[in-house]
Amino acid sequence: MAAVAVVMKWQLLLVLSAAGLVASGTPQPPNILLLLMDDMGWGDLGVYGEPSRETPNLDRMAAEGMLFPNFYTANPLCSPSRAALLTGRLPIRNGFYTTNAQARNAYTPQEVVGGIPDTELLLPKLLKGAGYVSKIVGKWHLGHRPQFHPLKHGFDEWFGSPNCHFGPYDNRDRPNIPVYRDWEMIGRYGDAVREIDDSVGKILNLLRDLRITENTFVFFTSDNGAALASAPKQGGSNGPFLCGKQTTFEGGMREPAIVWWPGRIPAGQVNHQLGSIMDLFTTSLSLAGLEPPSDRVIDGLDLLPAMLQGQLMDRPIFYYRGNTLMAVTLGQYKAHFWTWTNSWEEFRQGIDFCPGQNVSGVTTHTQEEHTKLPLVFHLGQDPGERYPLSFASTEYLNVLRRITPVVQQHQEALVPGQPQLNVCNKAVMGSTPLTPAHCEVCLCLTTILTALLPLAPVVAKHEEPFHRPKSEEPEQPRAGSKAPALKACGASSTEWGFHICSDYLAKALLL
Repeated sequence: MAAVAVVMKWQLLLVLSAAGLVASGTPQPPNILLLLMDDMGWGDLGVYGEPSRETPNLDRMAAEGMLFPNFYTANPLCSPSRAALLTGRLPIRNGFYTTNAQARNAYTPQEVVGGIPDTELLLPKLLKGAGYVSKIVGKWHLGHRPQFHPLKHGFDEWFGSPNCHFGPYDNRDRPNIPVYRDWEMIGRYGDAVREIDDSVGKILNLLRDLRITENTFVFFTSDNGAALASAPKQGGSNGPFLCGKQTTFEGGMREPAIVWWPGRIPAGQVNHQLGSIMDLFTTSLSLAGLEPPSDRVIDGLDLLPAMLQGQLMDRPIFYYRGNTLMAVTLGQYKAHFWTWTNSWEEFRQGIDFCPGQNVSGVTTHTQEEHTKLPLVFHLGQDPGERYPLSFASTEYLNVLRRITPVVQQHQEALVPGQPQLNVCNKAVMGSTPLTPAHCEVCLCLTTILTALLPLAPVVAKHEEPFHRPKSEEPEQPRAGSKAPALKACGASSTEWGFHICSDYLAKALLL
C-alpha cells in the first residue's frame, strides 16, 4: 500500500468451520473466525481509550470476551504480517521480505512477481486434517499471480481481492474506501472504523441468532499499526505508542486484540500475555486438536492456556523490518538494535511515519545501529519509548544480561527463507501502475495501486451481490468455488466488503 494520503481499511475474514464433520456424540472442535483489520491502530477502539467511543460493538465484544493489550504483529506492513498469521512463522522464515536493501519493508504490489511459497504450510490446509472447511473474505495480499491465490493454498472458498483494493471506484487515482454508501461521513478513516464496528456487530449477532456462540472462537486484531503518514485527517490512532505503520516502534507493531468465545472464555477479562499474530496459527491448530508441523520452526505459541487458565508464558517478541532484526521485547523491556523511521528523502517529501513525535536519537531518518549498546526502554513505565535507560544503570545491565542470550540463540538458529519480494516485473501486472517508484529495489513504497478487479461504479444501493461472472478466466480473482452461496447473498447490505449478509455468512459457518 502507498505511504501517502490514501488510507485503506480492508477486512480479512477467515471462516474455518468443522460443523457437522464429526460423529454424533463426539466432542466437536469449534468454528474459528479470525477478523484481521488493515492499518487499524491500537488506540482506535473505545475500549482502548479512544475518546469518542464510537465502536460500541467492538467494546461490547471486549466486555463479553478478553482483551489483549500486549498483542503484536510480526511486521509493520500488511503482506508480511498476513503471511506470518497463516504460517505461524516470522516473515524472515517464510520468505516475505526483501534483501534488496537493509531493513526495508516490502509487500506484494502488482509488479512484484513473488508470493507465498509452496513450501509453506498454511493454516487452512493443515486444518483439513481435522475436517475443517475454510473461507477467506477480503484482502489476500500474499501474491497476485494465479499460483499464489488462496484456493491453491488450502482455502475452499475465496471472496475478495488478491491485492490491496476491493472497489468500487469512482476515481482511478484515488479509489474509494468501500465502506459507505454516500458522501455523508465523518471522514474516510473515521467512517471506516465505524463501518468495521457495525459489521463486527452484525457478525456476532448472526452467531447469536444461529445459537452457535459457544462453539465459535472469534479473534479480532490488525495487521499493523495505524498509518500515521496519512494523519491527522485520514490516519488512525496508536494510542500512547511511538510512530506507526512501517516502523518497529510500538505504534507500528502493537495491535488491538480481542478474543470472544462465550461460555468458554470468561467475560470482561484483560490478559497481559505477550501475544503475536503468529499465535493465531498455533492456537487455531490447538482448537482443532492438531499439533503444529514438526519439520520446521513455528514461532507462534498456543494461547489457550493463557486464555482459559490464565497461565502466562515468558516469551520474546522479535521486531523485524525486512531482513533486519530491529528490536526485541522480553517481559516489560524492549531493546532496540537499530532505529529508523524513514529516509530523509521521503521525509522531505512530506511522508512522516511519526508526525509530532520526534524523539532525539530514536526517531531517526538514517539507519542507526545500536547492536553493541542497545537502546532499552521499560514499556510499562515508558510506553512511548521516549526515555531510554542509562547505559551505566544496574537496571540496564541486568536487562542486557537477560536479553542478549535470547537474541543470540535466535540469530544462531535462524535459517532465512528464500526472499519472495525481491523481483519486480511490470509484465505480470493486471493494470498500469500510476507511479512505479523504487521498483529497482522492489520497495514500491510510493506506488499507488490500481485494481486487478473491474467493479461497478459507486451507487447508493447495490441491487446485485458482489461476485464475478462464471465466464471469467480461471486465473482471474473469483468469488470462490461455490457460486450458489454467493447468489444466495441478497441485497441487504449497502456497503461493499465489510457487511457480510446473513445468508452468505450462515452458509460459511454451517458448511
